Amino acid sequence: MSSQDAGELVLEERDGDVVTLTLNDPERRNAMSEAMGRAFSRRVARLEGDDSLRAVILAAAGRAFSGGGDLDMLEELTRRAHAEPVAARPEIRDFMRAFYSMFLAVRRLPVPTIAAIHGHAIGAGFSVALGCDIRLVAREAKVGLNFVRLGLHPGMASTWTLPRLIGPGPAAELLYTGRIIDGETAVSMGLASRVLPGDEVLPAARELAAEIASAGPLAVRGTKRSLLASESASFDEQLTREATEQALGYESDDMSEGVAAVREGRPPRF
Repeated sequence: MSSQDAGELVLEERDGDVVTLTLNDPERRNAMSEAMGRAFSRRVARLEGDDSLRAVILAAAGRAFSGGGDLDMLEELTRRAHAEPVAARPEIRDFMRAFYSMFLAVRRLPVPTIAAIHGHAIGAGFSVALGCDIRLVAREAKVGLNFVRLGLHPGMASTWTLPRLIGPGPAAELLYTGRIIDGETAVSMGLASRVLPGDEVLPAARELAAEIASAGPLAVRGTKRSLLASESASFDEQLTREATEQALGYESDDMSEGVAAVREGRPPRF
């Protein structure tokens, strides 16, 4: 099943248990617009309740993954803020909070998510990729969080995500400078797990998604829940969560099949 209308800002393509969501505004380098955010959150909302889903790939059409925030939107917000500095502040704050939530809906997906960063990913665009579980990046891609270069405080959860991925010191350096780095540097810093030539990023993401989809689906979903919980859990709380998830696993047909496959020397059929 696929949706490939060129007029849609987010395309959806299904291959078995794996769905690819594609940002589709290549003429504007997939700028993070309000309209794209609405389209993206609608796609995610439909996928959230799909029990057959096993992995989601986030990709993008055109040469860039995303050039960042929609400049027209940023200019309009700046104009409104200058016109009514105090009165507009709560309205703009609430707008931005809702805007973040539309794109960061990717974090609500109950299955592993993979960002296939085949081209440049800047600002809000890179922040959305950081919201995925795994990132593959093109060697020639330029990525970074350039908010302060625009005179703007970082957004889209970047001040939360980045320190957890690479540590507070390296995160502070990137956020304070707005520095743009290449794919090799991104991997060396821990911002992505693999660097590849641009035309190999999406095929590699599909191969990885298929590998994830071949594992026990209940166990994979439980692992995602545990990884998300670990962001705020203590060591003992995480041990209890793991024990609880394993108890659920022992009840499942997936566990019976996994053990049988090991005994019989064959791949499991989940």
